Amino acid sequence: MSAVVAVCRIVTAAVLLSCFSGYAYAQDSDKESMGMQADRFLEGMPSGMQQRQAAAIRKAIAGDSRDLQSVRSSRNAVPQLSDNVRTVMLTPSLRLYEPIVCSDSKQLPLLIYFHGGGWTFGSLNSCGRFCDAMAASGKMKVLAVDYRLAPEHPFPKGLDDCVDAIEYAVRNSNRLNIDPAHISVGGDSSGGNLAIASALSDRCVGMIESLVLFYPVTKAFADNSLSWKKYGEGYGLDAEIMDVFNRAYAGDVDPYDERISVGMCDSKMLERIPRTLLVAAGRDILCDQGKEFAAKVGSRIIRIEFPDAVHLFITVPGQDKAFGESVSLATDFILNR
Repeated sequence: MSAVVAVCRIVTAAVLLSCFSGYAYAQDSDKESMGMQADRFLEGMPSGMQQRQAAAIRKAIAGDSRDLQSVRSSRNAVPQLSDNVRTVMLTPSLRLYEPIVCSDSKQLPLLIYFHGGGWTFGSLNSCGRFCDAMAASGKMKVLAVDYRLAPEHPFPKGLDDCVDAIEYAVRNSNRLNIDPAHISVGGDSSGGNLAIASALSDRCVGMIESLVLFYPVTKAFADNSLSWKKYGEGYGLDAEIMDVFNRAYAGDVDPYDERISVGMCDSKMLERIPRTLLVAAGRDILCDQGKEFAAKVGSRIIRIEFPDAVHLFITVPGQDKAFGESVSLATDFILNR
């Protein structure tokens, strides 16, 4: 089987396909290719890179951000746009990706996207390839958000920026020619955490139609799950740097706070979560906490796991199969309301 699919439990491919009309699931050869791509991706990661990044974040926590700024600059390459996509800088922190030729003359759906990067690095550019791919279909617009980064701006500043962006989109829906009733919010890794936290915010109740999450952080502490122990070193996101990310973002706030560790919310609070697509990497330190979160939310979540994929396939090139399937899944999920 090429993907482990859960709708808060394991379900058959036939049930899932009823949710995604026209989406062809990969055969075994594609699954093997996804694993081979992930292995090559891991082999190509520079030795000691995460340790150097963790050291830079620790220095920034102590007040010296120079090394962290260098890390941020190294991950800020300007993406190449598809022929059918243009971008508009709505504000210094909001970049709109919109199709030049649209499939519909009516107001389009909008995906508001929060990049990953452990809350400490990443930018409008780091998620540009994904935002471009989503807009290139001509069926939706995508709003990328450049939220403030930790540790210089710890919780809740980044989350506040994300919520502000959602309110901005709703308030300006006519000017942006988007459907205010068809706004989705998404993100990868820490960006997925911010997407969930935004949906739980009092300010966003009723604004978000759906969530699109890729390997989200749901617990900002070492969860000591099986995946945390098995994939905590050498699989794209190590336990060491995850611990530093968590400390940088939480700052002086308890990391178990439900606004940070969204997986700690009770069932009543999680009723605010709209219909959700969660795409997981099977060989990922965060796999089990995402699975637990999906089980707590219940039937509103469709969870899809790529068993052989590793972290980072949305924002870092190298796992093209996982990236391409994610774009197809997210597009179908958003459009098939």
